[in-house]
Amino acid sequence: MKMRLLLRSRKAAATVARTAWRRLVRIPWRRLQPHTRRSASIAGVVLLTLVWLATGGESEASGDTWNRRVLLDAIRFVESGNRDNVPDGDDGKAIGPYQIHKVYWFDANEFDQSLGGTYQQCRKRDYAERVIDAYMRRHAKRAWAIGDGQTIAKVHNGGPKGHQKNATKGYWQRVRKQLPAPRQRR
Repeated sequence: MKMRLLLRSRKAAATVARTAWRRLVRIPWRRLQPHTRRSASIAGVVLLTLVWLATGGESEASGDTWNRRVLLDAIRFVESGNRDNVPDGDDGKAIGPYQIHKVYWFDANEFDQSLGGTYQQCRKRDYAERVIDAYMRRHAKRAWAIGDGQTIAKVHNGGPKGHQKNATKGYWQRVRKQLPAPRQRR
């Protein structure tokens, strides 16, 4: 019985959506007076703003934030067990306490040429943290600025679009276990 009601409500919703779309398509948008188009544009901006505010005004952050030192410590613990002298990971493709790949280092160095140095310097914690800083400023600028741990961890693990990948969820869960309670947002 519930399935029939569900199917009926889906069909009804689809019919309503099709009808609304047909009416919207019939509007001669190009022939509208300039002031009408301007009003429609303003209404659209107001609507988008209301939707943005209704979702909390945040589009990128998960809501939980931490300071950078805490985030870096958690990522280092997951990557290397909090050791500085660690064996290379990913079949020799990642090095140092943060297990940084050469393409990661190259990308960060291309963005912030003041890093200088060589890839092998990523074995040192302080240099590796500078590389992470440049990489995050390039690929997760807002998340890095506010301390969005989830986005930072997922980008570190999955690359520039890592925060969108399902494959980085497990990594984020491991990092999250190493983090204290998040700080309160203002």
